[in-house]
Amino acid sequence: MRYRELGRSGLSVSEIGYGAWGIGESSWVGATEDESVRALHRAIDLGVNFIDTARGYGESERIVGRVVRERAAGSKDTVRVATKVPPKNGVWPAPSGIDPARAFPGSHIRESLETSLRASGLERFDLLQFHVWSDDWVGRGDWLETIDDLKREGTIGLFGVSVNDHRPDTALALVRSGAVDSVQVIYNVFDQSPTDELFPACEEHGVGVVVRVALDEGGLTGSITADTTFPQGDWRHRYFKGDRPAQVERRVAAIVDDLGIAPDEIAETALRFVLSSPAVSTVIPGMRSVRNVERNTALSDGRTLTAEQLAVLAKHRWQRNFYS
Repeated sequence: MRYRELGRSGLSVSEIGYGAWGIGESSWVGATEDESVRALHRAIDLGVNFIDTARGYGESERIVGRVVRERAAGSKDTVRVATKVPPKNGVWPAPSGIDPARAFPGSHIRESLETSLRASGLERFDLLQFHVWSDDWVGRGDWLETIDDLKREGTIGLFGVSVNDHRPDTALALVRSGAVDSVQVIYNVFDQSPTDELFPACEEHGVGVVVRVALDEGGLTGSITADTTFPQGDWRHRYFKGDRPAQVERRVAAIVDDLGIAPDEIAETALRFVLSSPAVSTVIPGMRSVRNVERNTALSDGRTLTAEQLAVLAKHRWQRNFYS
């Protein structure tokens, strides 16, 4: 496993991190706690030292905390855990014009963190992130004072935000303010918009980048075809509704043809695309099985895509929002 610094924080994180949304009994049909625990242990065995969870991910915090505590007993493993505070007003994503006192008042931030600490059994989180963000909040409210207090108290190490889906422009003022240590953002072959302004700003101001949705919720694995359906209980039933699976299949086929790769190489190519950016600190694919862990961590071998391949992929930007 190779490691990168999270911005200028001094924190070294595995370039392949662990996205823990889909573990346990969650909104991803087929996830089980036993397999999730095995997958987390295997990931740590293979050098993964960054796990991303959230208060809103069902039992994820509890399961992550269980595994991290098991590994901490008599071990030299240092596993970094990030979690997220949901907005108090429950509005996702954060629209403009909302007062920060409605979304992230200091009392709510502290209460959410305390809940997460109890759920996980951990004494601190290495990174605390707001689960939504609006640049309207820069310089307003008491959230930054609370974050500074929590850092001094030692219950959190760093502060970050999860940027609104497909809207990297909504965190530019925050990055430039110097008040944030990292941003978590959607970045993949289809959505390359962070390279326009957000990544250059992060590099300039020493802000770490955590990449989510590198595989487009499965769209960039080659497993989604026009005939793909998901059961009602799986949130992907909404994400891949209507003719969206057919659209994805056509787009992936075009990438495969343009690069001259085998269809089963698309997931590897998608992850190497993300790791080819020097702005990226870590990518956090969801890994619900030992097989997923072994396949994804094997890509941390120092090889990135060639300039020619990146030029081809630059032509496959696709502006859309399947979350809406």
